[in-house]
Formats: sequence, structure tokens, C-alpha cells
Amino acid sequence: MATLRDIAKKPELLSGGHRLCAGCGAPVTVRRILSAVPEDTHVVVANATGCLEVSTTVYPYSAWRTSYIHSAFENAGATISGVEAAYKAMKRRGKINEKFKFIAFGGDGGTYDIGLQSLSGALERGHDFVYVCYDNGAYMNTGIQRSSATPMYADTTTSPVGDVIPGKSQPRKELADIAVAHNIPYVAQSTPAHWKDLYEKAEKAINVDGPALLNVLAICPRGWRTETAEGMEITRLAVETCVWPLFEVVEGKWRLTYKPRKKLPVEEYLKKQGRFKHMFQPGNEHLIEEFQKQVDRRWEEILARCGEI
Repeated sequence: MATLRDIAKKPELLSGGHRLCAGCGAPVTVRRILSAVPEDTHVVVANATGCLEVSTTVYPYSAWRTSYIHSAFENAGATISGVEAAYKAMKRRGKINEKFKFIAFGGDGGTYDIGLQSLSGALERGHDFVYVCYDNGAYMNTGIQRSSATPMYADTTTSPVGDVIPGKSQPRKELADIAVAHNIPYVAQSTPAHWKDLYEKAEKAINVDGPALLNVLAICPRGWRTETAEGMEITRLAVETCVWPLFEVVEGKWRLTYKPRKKLPVEEYLKKQGRFKHMFQPGNEHLIEEFQKQVDRRWEEILARCGEI
């Protein structure tokens, strides 16, 4: 099993000097996942339009030390599956002998919403690739609009808190469940704050034969309205409150990879984020109660699926 020292010695496939915001969870996620690629394997990255793409490929520069394709917002799944199919065809003809792995990165807007159709098609066809969603809970790149990954009651520019609504009215969509329904070999949920968990899951996803999906919580200090230095602490609180459970699904079998010793109340996670500050105003106690009920319901569901209860 690789140690942190072993991982640190590996060459970085995403260089520093990119334009992503201080405290952003996306580059930490990308670096950890790419560090799990075997050294004898080449990587082709497809990147949906979004924060990660626009900030790492400011013409004429690129922060990527891999083969890299910028796809449109909605078709990263189609793009990477086409490249993977071309690779297999060329390998059959003896034109390529080297080992390649194909990884697509997309935010929640380009994955849960606008890119879901092409991702679903790629998973259903069984292409050998890894899809990574860095989930920051909104369309951050274009102005912090709500997505179907946005948590309930979060304040965004298209679900603004006011006299009419208390933020986004609907619970977030469960991307992992959708991926599992495609009967693919590997699905997992993790965070960059849990580096060992994320690294081991990335290794499994990369080495599996067939499609794999990693859904990773990636904080956005600007959209979440947090201090830049608090990103990893808040991400850990998402796990300790069970807002973001850590699990994997291998060939349809669910397994919990982390269980908090003491499940914290959701207030511990919510109170550090400006997008939820209205929930703590007098008279809004019912919002926190409903949020807690949603989290508890999902947590119990996952415990049951993982055979923990």
C-alpha cells in the first residue's frame, strides 16, 4: 500500500501556476487522482467546460502534463469514450503498444445536469474509462447558479434567499445511485480531505476493466462563502455529519469506507458557510430540522445497503 511519502515522490501531472482560486477543492482532487495512475501508463484527460478547464488552460498555457482534450460542457463522456474506442481499434491493428488510461473530469453542472446524457451513454456502452465529478454544488464558473447537486436551502443566484423561497427548495440528486444503476464495475464517493481514501479509490477505478465513476466533494470558497483556509476542515465536517458519506460500490456490492465515531449534527457543517447563514436566523429552525431529516434518511439508507444495520 502506497504511503503519503511514496505518493509525494511521484511526478505531478497537474502543475502549479494554474488560475484556480485559492482554497479550491478541484486541483487537490485532480492531483490526488492522477497520482494513482501507474508510472508505466499514459493518461488521456478529457475535461468538460467549467472552472477546472478555464483556469488550467489559459491560452497559450496549460497546467496539464498529460494528453488533454477540452470538450464542450455537455459531452465529456462522449469525448472520452470516443478516444477510448479509437485506442482499442488502433491497438487491435498493432499501431499502439503502450498502455493508456482515459479519465474525464467534470463539475456537477457538467455531470449531474447538462452532461448526464453523454455520461450515461458512455457508462452503458461499457467503455474502459474513469469519470470524475468534482462536486462543488453549483454552476460556479458562470455565476453560482443552482444545479441538481446543490444542497437543499443553499443560497445561489438562481435560488436566492428571500421572502418567496428559503434558497433551493429541492434535495440534491444522488449521482452515485444513478451510476450504480448502470451496472458498472466501480462507483465511489470521496473527498480530497481524506487523501488515503481518495487515493485508494482512484487506484481501484483506474485499474478496473470497464467504466468507473468517482464523485468527489470539492469545496468552492467563493460559492460556499467560506474562508479559503477552512476548506479541508469544512470538507471533513461534511463527512463527520454524514452530509457526504464515504462509500464504494464494487460490482453492485455496497461498502462503507468510513463511519464517524460520533455523528455530528448538521449545524456543524452548515454554520461555516455563508450560503446557509439564513438557516440560523430566528424563525428558520425548521429549515435545519428538515435538512437534518434528509441527511439522516440518506445515511440510514446507505448503512442498510452496506450491511451496517
